[in-house]
Amino acid sequence: MAHVLCSFLLLSIISRAFGDYAVIGIPNGGPWGEWGSVEWCPCGYHAKGFSLKVEVKQKVEDDTALNGIRLHCQNKTDFDQDRDNQYTITSAQGPWGEWTPTLWCPEGHLISFSMQVEPPRKGVDDTAANNIMFQCSDYEILLGTGHSWGHYGRWSGKCMKGICGMKTKIEPPQGTLDDTALNDAQFICCQK
Repeated sequence: MAHVLCSFLLLSIISRAFGDYAVIGIPNGGPWGEWGSVEWCPCGYHAKGFSLKVEVKQKVEDDTALNGIRLHCQNKTDFDQDRDNQYTITSAQGPWGEWTPTLWCPEGHLISFSMQVEPPRKGVDDTAANNIMFQCSDYEILLGTGHSWGHYGRWSGKCMKGICGMKTKIEPPQGTLDDTALNDAQFICCQK
Protein backbone atom coordinates (compact mmCIF):
# COMPACT_ATOMS: atom_id res chain seq x y z
CA MET A 1 0.00 0.00 0.00
CA ALA A 2 2.88 2.39 0.79
CA HIS A 3 4.35 1.87 -2.71
CA VAL A 4 0.99 2.66 -4.31
CA LEU A 5 0.59 5.81 -2.22
CA CYS A 6 4.18 6.96 -2.91
CA SER A 7 3.75 6.31 -6.65
CA PHE A 8 0.48 8.25 -6.67
CA LEU A 9 1.99 11.20 -4.77
CA LEU A 10 5.05 11.23 -7.02
CA LEU A 11 2.87 11.15 -10.14
CA SER A 12 0.75 13.99 -8.73
CA ILE A 13 3.83 16.14 -8.06
CA ILE A 14 5.30 15.39 -11.48
CA SER A 15 1.99 16.08 -13.22
CA ARG A 16 1.83 19.53 -11.65
CA ALA A 17 5.36 20.27 -12.79
CA PHE A 18 4.34 19.64 -16.43
CA GLY A 19 1.06 21.56 -16.28
CA ASP A 20 -1.79 19.59 -17.82
CA TYR A 21 0.47 16.81 -19.12
CA ALA A 22 0.33 13.42 -17.39
CA VAL A 23 3.70 11.76 -16.71
CA ILE A 24 4.27 8.03 -16.37
CA GLY A 25 7.12 6.52 -14.36
CA ILE A 26 8.17 3.35 -12.57
CA PRO A 27 8.90 2.77 -8.86
CA ASN A 28 12.13 0.74 -9.26
CA GLY A 29 14.44 3.31 -10.90
CA GLY A 30 18.07 3.54 -9.75
CA PRO A 31 19.04 6.05 -7.02
CA TRP A 32 22.00 7.79 -8.67
CA GLY A 33 22.26 10.79 -10.96
CA GLU A 34 20.34 13.89 -11.99
CA TRP A 35 17.35 14.34 -14.27
CA GLY A 36 18.11 15.60 -17.77
CA SER A 37 16.03 18.05 -19.77
CA VAL A 38 12.57 17.23 -21.05
CA GLU A 39 12.51 16.46 -24.77
CA TRP A 40 9.34 16.52 -26.88
CA CYS A 41 8.17 14.98 -30.13
CA PRO A 42 7.17 17.71 -32.61
CA CYS A 43 3.58 18.93 -32.47
CA GLY A 44 1.29 16.35 -34.06
CA TYR A 45 3.79 13.49 -33.55
CA HIS A 46 3.95 10.67 -31.00
CA ALA A 47 6.44 7.88 -30.24
CA LYS A 48 5.98 4.74 -32.34
CA GLY A 49 9.40 3.17 -31.72
CA PHE A 50 12.54 3.27 -29.58
CA SER A 51 16.22 2.38 -29.55
CA LEU A 52 18.70 2.00 -26.69
CA LYS A 53 22.29 3.07 -26.12
CA VAL A 54 23.93 0.01 -24.54
CA GLU A 55 27.51 -0.62 -23.43
CA VAL A 56 28.65 -4.20 -24.07
CA LYS A 57 29.60 -6.35 -21.07
CA GLN A 58 33.02 -5.22 -19.85
CA LYS A 59 34.19 -8.52 -18.28
CA VAL A 60 36.66 -7.25 -15.61
CA GLU A 61 36.06 -3.50 -16.05
CA ASP A 62 33.21 -1.30 -14.85
CA ASP A 63 29.83 -2.12 -16.48
CA THR A 64 27.27 0.61 -17.12
CA ALA A 65 24.78 -1.33 -19.31
CA LEU A 66 21.98 1.08 -20.37
CA ASN A 67 23.26 4.58 -21.23
CA GLY A 68 20.40 6.14 -23.19
CA ILE A 69 16.88 5.85 -24.58
CA ARG A 70 15.85 7.33 -27.90
CA LEU A 71 12.20 7.70 -28.93
CA HIS A 72 11.29 7.63 -32.61
CA CYS A 73 8.35 9.96 -33.23
CA GLN A 74 6.08 9.95 -36.27
CA ASN A 75 3.12 12.02 -37.33
CA LYS A 76 -0.05 10.69 -35.70
CA THR A 77 -1.82 10.60 -39.05
CA ASP A 78 0.97 8.65 -40.81
CA PHE A 79 -0.79 5.31 -41.22
CA ASP A 80 1.70 4.07 -43.84
CA GLN A 81 4.36 3.68 -41.13
CA ASP A 82 6.82 5.69 -43.29
CA ARG A 83 10.00 5.12 -41.31
CA ASP A 84 11.79 7.86 -43.28
CA ASN A 85 9.35 10.45 -41.92
CA GLN A 86 10.46 10.32 -38.29
CA TYR A 87 11.92 12.60 -35.65
CA THR A 88 14.09 11.21 -32.84
CA ILE A 89 14.38 12.59 -29.33
CA THR A 90 16.60 11.69 -26.38
CA SER A 91 17.13 13.30 -23.01
CA ALA A 92 20.37 13.01 -21.02
CA GLN A 93 22.57 10.02 -21.85
CA GLY A 94 25.75 8.36 -20.62
CA PRO A 95 28.93 8.45 -22.76
CA TRP A 96 29.35 4.68 -23.22
CA GLY A 97 27.82 2.24 -25.68
CA GLU A 98 26.27 2.11 -29.13
CA TRP A 99 22.69 2.60 -30.34
CA THR A 100 20.69 -0.56 -31.02
CA PRO A 101 18.40 -0.98 -34.05
CA THR A 102 14.98 0.65 -33.67
CA LEU A 103 12.04 -1.44 -32.47
CA TRP A 104 8.67 -0.27 -33.86
CA CYS A 105 5.06 -0.79 -32.87
CA PRO A 106 3.55 -2.84 -35.73
CA GLU A 107 0.48 -0.59 -35.56
CA GLY A 108 -0.25 2.22 -33.15
CA HIS A 109 2.14 3.89 -30.71
CA LEU A 110 3.97 3.45 -27.37
CA ILE A 111 1.71 3.76 -24.31
CA SER A 112 3.53 2.30 -21.25
CA PHE A 113 6.84 0.82 -20.10
CA SER A 114 8.64 -1.36 -17.59
CA MET A 115 12.34 -1.11 -16.79
CA GLN A 116 14.82 -3.80 -15.77
CA VAL A 117 16.92 -2.34 -12.94
CA GLU A 118 19.64 -3.85 -10.81
CA PRO A 119 19.28 -2.62 -7.21
CA PRO A 120 22.34 -1.20 -5.37
CA ARG A 121 24.84 -3.98 -4.64
CA LYS A 122 26.88 -2.31 -1.84
CA GLY A 123 30.47 -2.21 -3.01
CA VAL A 124 30.10 -4.44 -6.10
CA ASP A 125 29.90 -3.13 -9.70
CA ASP A 126 26.50 -1.39 -9.93
CA THR A 127 24.73 -0.97 -13.28
CA ALA A 128 21.27 0.45 -12.33
CA ALA A 129 19.04 0.39 -15.47
CA ASN A 130 19.80 -2.47 -17.85
CA ASN A 131 16.86 -2.80 -20.25
CA ILE A 132 13.37 -1.53 -21.01
CA MET A 133 10.22 -2.83 -22.63
CA PHE A 134 7.30 -0.84 -24.01
CA GLN A 135 3.70 -1.75 -24.63
CA CYS A 136 2.13 -0.51 -27.86
CA SER A 137 -1.48 0.63 -28.26
CA ASP A 138 -2.08 -2.53 -30.31
CA TYR A 139 -0.97 -4.55 -27.21
CA GLU A 140 2.33 -5.62 -28.78
CA ILE A 141 5.22 -5.76 -26.25
CA LEU A 142 8.59 -4.51 -27.53
CA LEU A 143 11.55 -5.88 -25.53
CA GLY A 144 14.78 -3.86 -25.76
CA THR A 145 18.17 -5.45 -26.38
CA GLY A 146 19.92 -4.32 -23.21
CA HIS A 147 21.43 -6.56 -20.52
CA SER A 148 19.73 -9.02 -18.15
CA TRP A 149 21.03 -7.85 -14.76
CA GLY A 150 18.37 -6.94 -12.24
CA HIS A 151 14.62 -7.39 -12.45
CA TYR A 152 11.70 -5.82 -14.24
CA GLY A 153 9.47 -3.79 -11.98
CA ARG A 154 5.77 -3.02 -12.33
CA TRP A 155 4.46 -1.50 -15.52
CA SER A 156 3.96 2.25 -15.56
CA GLY A 157 0.59 3.84 -16.04
CA LYS A 158 -0.70 4.13 -19.62
CA CYS A 159 -0.68 7.06 -22.02
CA MET A 160 -3.68 5.98 -24.10
CA LYS A 161 -3.18 8.84 -26.60
CA GLY A 162 0.51 7.98 -26.87
CA ILE A 163 3.86 9.18 -25.50
CA CYS A 164 5.00 12.61 -26.70
CA GLY A 165 7.94 13.45 -24.43
CA MET A 166 10.59 12.08 -22.10
CA LYS A 167 13.36 12.73 -19.63
CA THR A 168 16.05 10.45 -18.19
CA LYS A 169 18.05 10.33 -14.97
CA ILE A 170 21.78 9.90 -15.62
CA GLU A 171 24.74 9.53 -13.28
CA PRO A 172 27.69 11.41 -14.83
CA PRO A 173 31.08 9.66 -15.19
CA GLN A 174 32.58 8.96 -11.74
CA GLY A 175 36.27 8.82 -12.71
CA THR A 176 37.90 5.88 -10.92
CA LEU A 177 34.70 5.14 -8.98
CA ASP A 178 31.78 2.93 -10.06
CA ASP A 179 29.70 4.22 -13.01
CA THR A 180 26.02 3.41 -13.58
CA ALA A 181 24.94 5.85 -16.38
CA LEU A 182 21.13 5.59 -16.91
CA ASN A 183 19.15 5.09 -13.71
CA ASP A 184 15.55 6.04 -14.44
CA ALA A 185 13.17 7.45 -17.07
CA GLN A 186 9.82 9.23 -17.23
CA PHE A 187 7.57 9.66 -20.26
CA ILE A 188 5.02 12.37 -20.94
CA CYS A 189 1.58 11.57 -22.32
CA CYS A 190 0.17 13.24 -25.42
CA GLN A 191 -2.87 15.40 -24.78
CA LYS A 192 -4.51 14.80 -28.17
